[in-house]
Amino acid sequence: MSLFVKIPLCVSACALFISCAGPSGPSATPSSVGRDVYGHRPGPKGFKTVIIDAGHGGKDPGAVSRHTHQREKDLALDTAKRIAGELRGDFKVILMRGDDTFIDLDERVDRANKHGGAILVSMHYNSGPSPIRGPETYYWRVDSHGLAVRCQQAMAQVSPVEVGNRGLVRRRIRLTRNPEIPCVLLEGGYLSNPAEARLAGDAGYRQKLANAIAGAIRTQARIGDAGTGPLPRPINAPPSRPTDAPE
Repeated sequence: MSLFVKIPLCVSACALFISCAGPSGPSATPSSVGRDVYGHRPGPKGFKTVIIDAGHGGKDPGAVSRHTHQREKDLALDTAKRIAGELRGDFKVILMRGDDTFIDLDERVDRANKHGGAILVSMHYNSGPSPIRGPETYYWRVDSHGLAVRCQQAMAQVSPVEVGNRGLVRRRIRLTRNPEIPCVLLEGGYLSNPAEARLAGDAGYRQKLANAIAGAIRTQARIGDAGTGPLPRPINAPPSRPTDAPE
């Protein structure tokens, strides 16, 4: 049975933190979280390397807006470069791809795993039924929770409509489960929503989004999980594979 835990990010940060425990059991505390390949540990603090992954690329366009005809792969790459530009000077920044290149998901994981003491942030834009809008953040590992909370809050503050905030999703996919470092996958908005597609197509908005995400990363590096609420319950699950049924 696949696990899909969706956590709406409330206007009240306190409400969000309480909800993060989830229905599956009590939240872990830093003292009770073992350190192993599953990432059952508190989130990172003091890291110096940030890997920015622009989703899709090359033969894989990702989502394509029927309203603006923009492709997710292009918007993700532009946003990733903007995040990287904001972080350079404070961190060693590695772009998973710097141009319109296709990289298999397993190859992305392998590349990320070569960098110990780093974090991985994968940038995407979403698609779904037209009325749905808002940023969304995916994570799986316990040590990715604090970073996920910070990034989601940052994107939600930039998003013009709080009601469109999609919140956190704890989901076992290759870029949230398989890396051996803290990792999050960010959806900057829905290209299937006409208003949000136009917003995502605006370079000024993408810069605001990049600034906010970079700020969240800096805060995580400075103070770790402090203020992001209780850690979620550790879950032992095998690595995600291409043959897995969609969750």
